[in-house]
Amino acid sequence: MKSVVICSSQRFKKEVDDFAKKLEKLGVPLVLAPDFRYRPAKDAAAPESVRLKSASYRKGLEGLVRAHLHRIQKADVCFIYNKKGYVGYNTTLELGAAAILGKLIFALEEDTHEPCRHILFDKIIKTPEDLARYLV
Repeated sequence: MKSVVICSSQRFKKEVDDFAKKLEKLGVPLVLAPDFRYRPAKDAAAPESVRLKSASYRKGLEGLVRAHLHRIQKADVCFIYNKKGYVGYNTTLELGAAAILGKLIFALEEDTHEPCRHILFDKIIKTPEDLARYLV
């Protein structure tokens, strides 16, 4: 079974955590999820433009971005958790990195906002169970 990295906006923290836990219960050997543990809940719901006004957020951002890019590099497959088609700035960067690295890229939903991102999706996959079947 292949490993998977999940890329997503902070606004979907709870949903991503639940999705990752379900994958682990289904036997996926390595699920690399974004590390949103130390982000205040109020920051998660705010747009990136608002979060960037915080000096502490800007200070930690480089490390978070680099750490997640490293997770993408290690994983076999990239899953974009894009509820309602939303893909933010950082997730767009991560999507590009996964594409350049030749990773299979699955997404939760179609991206109707930006066609250049959508063409990078290999398949739309709606559930952890369906994703686990592709990782076998």
